[in-house]
Amino acid sequence: MRMRIRIVDAFTDRPFAGNPAGVLLLDTDAFPEDAWLQKVALEVNHAETAFAHPLPAGGEADWALRWFTPVTEVAMCGHATLATAHVLRTTGALGDREPVRFATRSGVLVAAPAGDGALTLDFPTAPLTAVEVAGSVAEALGAEPRTAYDTGANVGDLLVELADEETVRGLAPDHKALSAHSARGIIATARAEDPARGYDFVSRCFFPNVGIDEDPVTGSAHTALAPYWSERLGRPDLTGLQASPRSGLVRTGLRGERTLLTGHAVTVIDGELLARP
Repeated sequence: MRMRIRIVDAFTDRPFAGNPAGVLLLDTDAFPEDAWLQKVALEVNHAETAFAHPLPAGGEADWALRWFTPVTEVAMCGHATLATAHVLRTTGALGDREPVRFATRSGVLVAAPAGDGALTLDFPTAPLTAVEVAGSVAEALGAEPRTAYDTGANVGDLLVELADEETVRGLAPDHKALSAHSARGIIATARAEDPARGYDFVSRCFFPNVGIDEDPVTGSAHTALAPYWSERLGRPDLTGLQASPRSGLVRTGLRGERTLLTGHAVTVIDGELLARP
């Protein structure tokens, strides 16, 4: 049986933008060995590659899902979940079973149609804990944080607010130095200079500890950005622009302990993986 592998650009409605993810739907009822999954993720060499296999009907989830960067497995990934749901939907693999439920290391995550061709992910909201940071953080980042928050184990980042949108866009951090300051990396954010442009806040994400110097558009980071900015802007529903060179929009909806992440996805490559486990 052929094993199809796809590259999907997530949190964008056009090719060559957003965040690319590998998506491999397995024709087995269990995952292959971790070493093989990691080799495939390294070969794909995008921020994450998602691996999914179907689960028996009648359970709490429809598919099992895991995510690997080129160097390690991660506990949560938004853009590769969006990419996987997009592949399932556009290939007819879901049939009439929507929304789709994924069993993951972060619990059951749900992807549902958003009504405009987009998909909405239901993820756990990241707990934010205010922290003091050493001056070495500003030195490594190249900008002085106004505030800093730990985002909890699932996300594993340090979230810092900077002075303004221009400062976030202009960052050129020392990635090696950043690696000492959190489990995964740094989320740098600021209020949008002009909300009339269609977004309320900007961010950039640097994850050297999982082999990603800069992640183009990070769904999981928005589970922390949503509560942070919703509190400050006084609204539960916001739009974030991740201002990486590829760029992408994430619509967020804060629902207490859950955060909704909405975006589009586009398949750009559809091929066959010949090196089977």
